Amino acid sequence: MKHHIRYLHYASEFSKFLEELKQQHPEIEEHQREGFALLWDRPPLDLEEQERANASEVKPKAYVYA
Repeated sequence: MKHHIRYLHYASEFSKFLEELKQQHPEIEEHQREGFALLWDRPPLDLEEQERANASEVKPKAYVYA
């Protein structure tokens, strides 16, 4: 699909705002990476921890509607 040449470099106002904000405050991206790492980049659980987590899991009832 061919795009018109003037739309190839289009950036929304919000995109421009974010780029300007990142240029003024370059530490923002580092803080984002740190926050992401806190939530998602966790070391794998060892077998004992996995077994304990599985054993302590609360099983949902088969029929949840009353």
